[in-house]
Amino acid sequence: MTVLAPPQTALSRALDNRTVLGLLFMLPAATLLLLFLTYPLGLGTYLGFTDTKIGRSGVWIGLENYEYLWGDAVTRLALFNTIFYTSVASVIKFGLGLWLALLLNKHLPFKAFLRAIVLLPFIVPTALSAIAFWWIYDSQFSIISWALMRMGVIHEYIDFLGQPWAARFSTIAANIWRGVPFVAITLLAGLQTISPSFYEAASLDGASPWQQFRYVTLPLLTPIIAVVMTFSVLFTFTDFQLIYVLTRGGPLNSTHLMATLSFQRAISGGSLGEGAAIATAMVPFLLAAILISYFGLQRRAWQQGAADK
Repeated sequence: MTVLAPPQTALSRALDNRTVLGLLFMLPAATLLLLFLTYPLGLGTYLGFTDTKIGRSGVWIGLENYEYLWGDAVTRLALFNTIFYTSVASVIKFGLGLWLALLLNKHLPFKAFLRAIVLLPFIVPTALSAIAFWWIYDSQFSIISWALMRMGVIHEYIDFLGQPWAARFSTIAANIWRGVPFVAITLLAGLQTISPSFYEAASLDGASPWQQFRYVTLPLLTPIIAVVMTFSVLFTFTDFQLIYVLTRGGPLNSTHLMATLSFQRAISGGSLGEGAAIATAMVPFLLAAILISYFGLQRRAWQQGAADK
């Protein structure tokens, strides 16, 4: 006796379609992105073209906020600080992270324990890390100044957060300490995807350790480097918590980043339109970082180790 299958409904046919099913699975994430990313970005962009204040709705003023910010010395200083902070911190984080990844990829005793220790600075909340560094950099109780005085290197405590350039490098050092584990662990994961047979073949051909790194490790690791550096630049460029807890942008606005200045103008100062304009002005720099990664580091010819044409 033949059993006939029940006729398919429109819903069952739709669920059998892989495209429709994939879109349904993506719907919750897309909803969250729309609510918590797209809407705030759109609202912030709109506010940047208004003179909105806290407690008062604004009117459309066009590019007046951006024209004012272009001539504002503090905003230009914040832009310089952001680019300097991002450039120096990202380069050092990449160098130290790659070195740590190569080290942890070797056969070391207690390797799992060492990897967990390396990851600790990244999983500790940023505010707690900033408070710890605030004590380390304290002008009266700094452990660094105390150690250097005991060794006879200096004769008075260093005011890490009280001098402009000292404060800049101090905040960069704190960001490096926090960001290196992310780079190291991610690059380590990329290193473990490289087959040992490549190194065996290179060794048989007489390649030195440096040549193996240059012609085997680096080309095969390039896609991971592109992703890691893109995220590292984005996280560093938009850093807020570390700077806000450590310095509040001082001294003399020397550590103000675009994110902290935007918060100060919009929330503390009450000028929502001006603060939104500063935040929106960050977007072209973030897009530039993404495009450089995509069109530069992600080129297929470089990934395959071929020469640029």
